[in-house]
Amino acid sequence: MSSASITQLKTNNLSGSTGLEEIRMNHNRIQVDDKKIINCRADLNQLVPFKYKWAWEKYLNACANHWMPNEINMSADIALWKDPNGLTEAERTIIKRNLGFFSTADSLVANNLVLAVYRHITNPECRQYLLRQAFEEALHTHSYQHIVESLGLDEAEIFNMYREIPSVSTKANWSIQFTQSLADPDFKTGSYENNQKLLRDLIAFYVVFEGIFFYVGFTQILSMGRRNKMTGTAEQFQYILRDESMHLNFGIDVINQIKLENPDLWTKSFQELVIEIIQTGVELEYQYAKDTMPVGILGMNADVFKDYLYFIANRRCSQIGLNPIYNTNDNPFPWMSEIMDLKKEKNFFESRVIEYQTGGTLNWDD
Repeated sequence: MSSASITQLKTNNLSGSTGLEEIRMNHNRIQVDDKKIINCRADLNQLVPFKYKWAWEKYLNACANHWMPNEINMSADIALWKDPNGLTEAERTIIKRNLGFFSTADSLVANNLVLAVYRHITNPECRQYLLRQAFEEALHTHSYQHIVESLGLDEAEIFNMYREIPSVSTKANWSIQFTQSLADPDFKTGSYENNQKLLRDLIAFYVVFEGIFFYVGFTQILSMGRRNKMTGTAEQFQYILRDESMHLNFGIDVINQIKLENPDLWTKSFQELVIEIIQTGVELEYQYAKDTMPVGILGMNADVFKDYLYFIANRRCSQIGLNPIYNTNDNPFPWMSEIMDLKKEKNFFESRVIEYQTGGTLNWDD
């Protein structure tokens, strides 16, 4: 056997199970210590015993946080949108640009989860949450479609915007590079290089794509809701933001668990790469803010968003064990955190009571 073949064999032996291995009789029962986030070779079809109880709790909380787009009253939005004097052109641009980005962004995230990430996360309770997250990404796409249909917008214009508007396209294209390697059928974790590549791509998607790229749009739409404009659309975005907050927190936990179990991956050079990725994400989102808000409206402008993005990026750095990148601690939109406080009896726009089964027990972070 050639040296290259021996190396490949070793790599294959180190890589994790998929859950589709041949079922063998008379094997020992799984112990908690057999389970790992990546490169686990134990039977992935056995949910228990739990090793990462935080993953199971996040799955249960996500199930308790269930909602459907058609539950939300869109009549006021329809009337306002049809009124030629109801919204300014700048406000209409914000609505359409954000629907254009988000309508395909959540599909990109779902594809990344189903076609790439799920295959390499070798822990059943984490996979259970990923399945719930994949459903929620589909639900979010459903929500954007429901808004587009309700308002009578041009569906082709909105859903093809990521191939027509540069700032929307750039964010989408940036994310694809962090899916392609993991989705390669020949890609396997187990080697140092590939383990690090998986960690890099998880950081790109959870920390940047979901943890930074979504926040300009969320803030813009929710700010309109605070002014009693497009309240149905804003309520749907409020629920989506709460889902995404949990996705982010789950992803941060997975990233930190991989770091804990594989400390050799967290090198100085790798940390510098992660910082570059985050800085790139901030710059792309700032360009998106300028595109969607070329003039100041709703008490906001692109420069205020730069401060907000710096604040968020510093938060993301601290969450994964990095020092702050930017010299600021100011949050220009403190009300964004309040929106995700599920201990409130009513939602942010007080349009209807939120009926969460375990709402009082959830702790959200932006």
